[in-house]
Amino acid sequence: MSLPPDRIAAAFLAACRAELDAAKPGNVHRYADGHGMHADTFEAAARATAPWIARHDLGVGARILGATRASWDAVGLNANLGIVLLCAPLAAAAERPEAGDRDLREAVADVLARLDAQDAHDTFAAIALATPGGLGEAAEQDVRSPPTIGLVEAMRLAADRDLVARQYAGGFREIFEIGVPAITAPDTATQPPGTGPALAAYLAFASVFPDSHLQRKYGLEVAETVRRQMADLAGDVARTQDPDARLALALRLDAALKRDGRNPGTSADLTVASLFAQNLAEAQRE
Repeated sequence: MSLPPDRIAAAFLAACRAELDAAKPGNVHRYADGHGMHADTFEAAARATAPWIARHDLGVGARILGATRASWDAVGLNANLGIVLLCAPLAAAAERPEAGDRDLREAVADVLARLDAQDAHDTFAAIALATPGGLGEAAEQDVRSPPTIGLVEAMRLAADRDLVARQYAGGFREIFEIGVPAITAPDTATQPPGTGPALAAYLAFASVFPDSHLQRKYGLEVAETVRRQMADLAGDVARTQDPDARLALALRLDAALKRDGRNPGTSADLTVASLFAQNLAEAQRE
């Protein structure tokens, strides 16, 4: 079924809150602050962003730009640009009139195929507002200049170094093939919020891919080191049945990463998008 704006906004807020409830090592969450930020910061950004994500009268790019501005107005920093970039196409897919006749992944592919020059212009403006030069690390299509190619084509230029861009280039493949399956796995569904589905999705990304945010900030060697730490944690968590012991393992690595200023932010963005996709799919089935 096609979802109305209020259902989409509710699904988005639920995804953001579930991600904050998970003890994601290196990221801000309800168990520990970090990097000079608090969970309340991200909660406020999510509330400000949700109405824009669900604006059915706007294109994907306009939602991204409006949400980015709203987030900055609410918290004064880039709290959720990656989340906004990933969730706007998912929201647009869930509200399409024919959404009930095919699965969400197919609808997302159709949304991406229909993005136009205005979507590219608005998205470039949002990225420049939040983090000047984000896509512009490439020699061409700097986000501080008007785009001369389509949004998906521009994202392909960054797809080898940025997992958010790779979702646009690859039809959200990692969201639907890694994140959503981790969330819906039977052995994670019964775990408490701190170590449940959201943490499973986070570790599924962070243990497989060197985090794009870390790679941009510190280089591939540091990002790969953190990836190995996440892989070790994922194994330890899988072998540990006691929820309190699982939480202690996650918080131990969390403290170590935060001491070093290492924040796997892209893995958290992908986690929110995966939770959002699953929430939308469930709402469509109701």
